[in-house]
Amino acid sequence: MTLARPIAHLLCALLLAAPALAQDAGGRKLPDHHVKAGVHCFDCHHEEKPTKKAVASDSCMTCHGDYPAMKALTKDVKPNPHDSHLGEIPCTECHRQHQALKVKCLECHEGKFKFNIR
Repeated sequence: MTLARPIAHLLCALLLAAPALAQDAGGRKLPDHHVKAGVHCFDCHHEEKPTKKAVASDSCMTCHGDYPAMKALTKDVKPNPHDSHLGEIPCTECHRQHQALKVKCLECHEGKFKFNIR
């Protein structure tokens, strides 16, 4: 038997395991929707060795669109989280990729609204 077949099997196994390997240096995994989209640390952090600081909203907007685009996308959500009376809230205030998600609105309006965020 040649080495080609075992090497091919190993490569296939690595490709299938790739989503499980999509995590930062601290072992925290990215959400599945970002893994499936092929997002890597550098895509958002713009650093080879990312720090723990929050990603700038501009990084999010590269793929997801600017604030007016997000406001239009979520226009049917009541209340629209991207049309806040607080103005344009940084994306990472709610959309935390390595931590539990948080709804900024509920800090003051606890129990008033339900949001399904990713």
